[in-house]
Amino acid sequence: MCGIFAVHNLQKPAADRSKFIALSKKQRHRGPDWSGCYVGQHTVLVHERLAIVGVDTGAQPIVSEDGKLVLAVNGEIYNHVKLRASCSGYKFKTHSDCEVVIPLYRKHDKDLCPLLDGMFSFVLLDESVEPSRIIAARDPIGITTLYQGRSSRRPGAVFFASELKCLVDECDEIISFPPGHVFDSRDSSLTRYYTPSWWDGDSDGPIPSRPADLKLIRETLEAAVRKRLMSEVPYGVLLSGGLDSSIIAAVAARETERVAQAQFEARQKRLAQTDTGLATPPGGSYSGATEDETIASWPRLHSFSIGLEHSPDLLAARKAAHYLGTVHHEYVFTVQEGLDAVPDVIYHLETYDVTTVRASTPMYLLSRKIKAMGVKMVLSGEGSDEIFGGYLYFHAAPDARSLHQECVRRVKNLHTADCLRANKSTMAWGLEARVPFLDKAFLEVAMNVRPEDKMFTKGSSQELDEDGYAKMEKYILRKAFDVAPDGKPYLPRSILWRQKEQFSDGVGYSWIDGLKAHAENAIPDQLYEKRFERWPVDTPSTKEAYYMRDIFDGLFMSDAAAKTAVRWIPRGDWGCAADPSGRSVSIHNAAYE
Repeated sequence: MCGIFAVHNLQKPAADRSKFIALSKKQRHRGPDWSGCYVGQHTVLVHERLAIVGVDTGAQPIVSEDGKLVLAVNGEIYNHVKLRASCSGYKFKTHSDCEVVIPLYRKHDKDLCPLLDGMFSFVLLDESVEPSRIIAARDPIGITTLYQGRSSRRPGAVFFASELKCLVDECDEIISFPPGHVFDSRDSSLTRYYTPSWWDGDSDGPIPSRPADLKLIRETLEAAVRKRLMSEVPYGVLLSGGLDSSIIAAVAARETERVAQAQFEARQKRLAQTDTGLATPPGGSYSGATEDETIASWPRLHSFSIGLEHSPDLLAARKAAHYLGTVHHEYVFTVQEGLDAVPDVIYHLETYDVTTVRASTPMYLLSRKIKAMGVKMVLSGEGSDEIFGGYLYFHAAPDARSLHQECVRRVKNLHTADCLRANKSTMAWGLEARVPFLDKAFLEVAMNVRPEDKMFTKGSSQELDEDGYAKMEKYILRKAFDVAPDGKPYLPRSILWRQKEQFSDGVGYSWIDGLKAHAENAIPDQLYEKRFERWPVDTPSTKEAYYMRDIFDGLFMSDAAAKTAVRWIPRGDWGCAADPSGRSVSIHNAAYE
């Protein structure tokens, strides 16, 4: 991923070049490898680059050979090799996966977006028409971040940036660009291009009736992981020891081993042909491992975890890593280190949502450690809980229809919470997080499973299947990855059937408890009692929420900025506690009793 900044429909863009470069510089942490700027007749495009694919030749903005099309992209296009093959007649200037957007635009106009398989936000400038035109788009679920703004001081101009901080000083109207949409400057339209079969499932329409196909779930997720190993730089996996990250790590470990073996065999073949010496152990990069895509692989997969000392996640991740044979790195943080980081975390997250800040703080701290090792890309497990109804509060769903509707709502709003966290916590240090559970093909499979198969209970009334497994949260995902086709279990049983712990809980219960206690001491009662006067809209309901909103307002002194933040709140109408922690759900302790 990278950082993009764009302004269109300016009268004298060259006059503000240095100013716009300075605004884009606020997100340079997203792209520490290089910066580029293009100034057109009425447009400025700035790009902050994190080089993952096409490292040597992929600098942006990318300008077409005739100089008429200019592109700035934040993200990865996983099917770029296949798309390149469909663009005969176009002479590619780089090895970047993103350049394929230019010839696709020439063939399909803005209808190119559904063809892209990946995570992306982009702005494309077309100066072959008068007036010049831009289209801007965001990936289907909003894995990448993108904001759109307008300024009363520059009537008619439209701004885009990967991060809010680039726009707050210039724009008095800002929105979070909606996922799965494309903007067209010809008529200032925002059009939805992502319309999967399950998208309207949060309404009163029909619900899926297809039984869970465990083999299809497994194979589709394996394919999603495989395509996300597209990289020319070292990568790893975030491993909390929970179900989701452990499954991703298990699949990635198998794939890394396969690629390493392919490297070794290819090297031996070359050596045999040239008779230059003995073969050496696999390593470096291998072209052709996956549909001719380049995969950079260490001989063994590296995994990373974080937690307070003796936390549940550290212990579980250690066990999973040992089983998978990864080179494991664990980092212990203290509550005080977390508290010290909260203002910086809110600055990078650009939200005051309690749940997001809680979970992002350890992820932010871990990302810094990972980047220091020279790793630029990691796989992460976001999205599974929304897709499979895995949060513990889902046990309170009154019926299957309600559970499915809530799953769809949660997936639709991932860009306000978990996707935002995964993107900004890591990109604060120039580390890219890829999320296989949010693969388009996998979503099509998993979101069309009948919700009856996703429902679960706990306690004395829970049912056991024929193998003695409890029908707990994400049961069908656990069963899908019970035993691989080669007969070897993907994970130890204690990991595969570990109860859901939200990341902010799993790193150690003292983290949330310490954060709450700190907020209680930091916010005087007399200030808290006047919170409705200060924030009549979206009023904080706890001192912890007040504390985070106060920090946010100090960093982004703009009503327009505050309106882009969305709070993650469990279903009160299901009888759920207001606190989003999994420990606040009544069934949390059942698994430990």
